[in-house]
Amino acid sequence: METDSLKSSAKVPATILVTNDDGIDAPGLRALVQALISSGHYVVQVCAPETEMSAVSHWSTYRHPLAVKQVEIQGASGFAVSGTPADCASLGVSKALFPSIPDLVISGINKGSNCGYNIVYSGTVAAAREAFLDGVPSISVSYDWVQGKSQVNDFILCAEACLPIIHKIMEEIKNQTYPHACFLNIDFPTDVTKHKGYKLTKQGKSMYKLGWRQVKASKENVTPTAISAEHLLFQRELRGAKADDDDETDQKSVKEGYITVTPLGALSRADAEFHSYFKDWLLNCI
Repeated sequence: METDSLKSSAKVPATILVTNDDGIDAPGLRALVQALISSGHYVVQVCAPETEMSAVSHWSTYRHPLAVKQVEIQGASGFAVSGTPADCASLGVSKALFPSIPDLVISGINKGSNCGYNIVYSGTVAAAREAFLDGVPSISVSYDWVQGKSQVNDFILCAEACLPIIHKIMEEIKNQTYPHACFLNIDFPTDVTKHKGYKLTKQGKSMYKLGWRQVKASKENVTPTAISAEHLLFQRELRGAKADDDDETDQKSVKEGYITVTPLGALSRADAEFHSYFKDWLLNCI
């Protein structure tokens, strides 16, 4: 699908829509927006959640309208939305909010990596996936933030390191040579200043292992009117992580210091061997 701006004069700057799941005031999004504006190559639009919406996956809003308010972002057109990252991407490319369809949608820069099976939970990746489903080229960008090591300034370094990839994508979109059958998921290592360069990777099977523990009500975790004495409260907690051994996977490579570039599709297909298994399995059900 050709975007509106590419159908018009080649002299018109390309348009990039930026969204995220950390919220419109998140330093990762602001660093990316500033880098794009400072490059002088693009018209920048922002359509992002008004509050943090991390780990909401591809949740989309259908049953009630979204509240949208304009937000001042110097050099860009910005709107904060009461919905999810997927909502923001969908609204941003719909021509209901902006006058034209963007040439590229970028979701990020997320505070925390999005690799392996954790991609399933990611609102950041879901926003890029939503744009992809709508026929608009997209990428999701995340930074492997580690508490005590990472600093807010690292988002600026990630944004600057991402520009060559963005420029190349825009060049191929303009030349109509960019593939439309996938979108890209990009992850930056914790020590951005010493990264080992870009590396093409595949989605691995790493994931955080989460559990539950019972907690007591407090002002921080629940509003007084939301519970009664009959309710039990349970809080998720991290109980470790499953890592990958494959050198070509995203999580292992980003931990080794690479900027990983992983092509993703909308579908998660099972391995071919299981199709053979279930073909025979179904015959035995008859």
